[in-house]
Amino acid sequence: MAAAGQARATDGRDASTLAAASVGVSDGTRTLADYISGALARDCPDDVLERARLHLLDTLAACVSGSRLGAGQVATTYARSLGGAPACTVIGADFLTDPVNAALANGMMAHADETDDSHLGGRFHPGCGIVPAALAAAELSGAGGLALLKAVALGYDIGARVNLALGPRKLYAGGHSTHSVGALFGAAAAAGALMRFSPEKVRFLLSYAVQQASGVQCWMRDDRHIEKAFDFGGMPARNAMAGATMVAAGFSGVADALDGADGFFSAFAADPRPDELWKELGARYEIRGATIKKWCVGSPIQGAIDAVTLLMSKHGLRAEQVERLIIELPDDRCALVDDRAMPNINVQHLAALTLVDGGLSFASSHNHARMQDERVRALRARISLVPNAELTTALPPRQAIIRVELAGGGELVHRTHAVKGTPANPMDRAEVADKALDLVAPILGTERAGRLVATVLDLDRAGSAGLALRPLLRS
Repeated sequence: MAAAGQARATDGRDASTLAAASVGVSDGTRTLADYISGALARDCPDDVLERARLHLLDTLAACVSGSRLGAGQVATTYARSLGGAPACTVIGADFLTDPVNAALANGMMAHADETDDSHLGGRFHPGCGIVPAALAAAELSGAGGLALLKAVALGYDIGARVNLALGPRKLYAGGHSTHSVGALFGAAAAAGALMRFSPEKVRFLLSYAVQQASGVQCWMRDDRHIEKAFDFGGMPARNAMAGATMVAAGFSGVADALDGADGFFSAFAADPRPDELWKELGARYEIRGATIKKWCVGSPIQGAIDAVTLLMSKHGLRAEQVERLIIELPDDRCALVDDRAMPNINVQHLAALTLVDGGLSFASSHNHARMQDERVRALRARISLVPNAELTTALPPRQAIIRVELAGGGELVHRTHAVKGTPANPMDRAEVADKALDLVAPILGTERAGRLVATVLDLDRAGSAGLALRPLLRS
């Protein structure tokens, strides 16, 4: 009897059962699960931690700003109606809720508009799904600030790698939404690490992520940014925390759901590259390849606004000088921003607005009424969008070309090669802090906004990330 008792695992199962659960698991899945499980115990390069601070700050600022926009408001109301154990922060609200509902609400706030970050290689928005799940998991586990930063960096790593393993272009061409898939797996990895899951439990968590992976591209038809906020941020964060809390409660799962028989890769990709998921783990950090937006507008528009503002500052270009303006963008992104109903994802409107106003702000880019402004509409009618196949493969990515035919004759041309905020031309700490303050101060007040920025940038020193951030994020 004593021997039998010693053979019991800590969760009540026989050691033989535990061993059987991992039989047939590939070396790659083992490597990935071990990496996620041990992420918080490993050292992290200083530059990766700095990027994690900046992306965490940028995403939290997007959440605070988004809490007052349509998607954030409806998500907050919904979370409040569900009740739930008061365990985790709902950003911009005066109540707490359970981790699954908090992750949903905060994820929708983070992508309530086009303020949040992106990852071009993985073709998704990492922060809006990963950070809300990581924040909820940190609050549940009492994790420190350094642990939260490491988990955020881990989430960007795993989220981008899952999409790369599937092939982002092929996944997109097949109708799946890369934005929902990558963010889900990144969020699950961050949550599992913060909740100190063993490698076996990480494999179970990945299996629940596999079963919940979803999303198709009809989000492009959502002109109110409500479902899109759910698809990009709320759903991935919610599903990750649902899986994490279920595994923590003792749910078992399939140990090889990624690359095993009838698994994730065979279901989602005709020609998957599973090795991309675990290749160079610990050496290649995908957060280094993520972009923080200078302009709070759709990602494909960033280079165009960079070009317009440069022509304004360098040549004194004004709206009344423009006879015709041609915008060239990568041909695989034009449809996303071509004459859309929402102002912050309509490239023709935003180029015209920038010229008429002499600049672009968060407030002006989100003002639906300005789409009916006579001066803006008149200039917009003289703006054309042209798909450019060469820009699609050009490096650095997201390049844009602006050609301006002047009313008095002559032409101005500028090609944005390295878009501000991308890895080739990154925003520094001061620039990200200024953007965060601009987004947060109107809601939290100048003093508390300043404390939030300072706290995130010094989060390594916080003994409890949740306790440090909660009073600064609640209304």
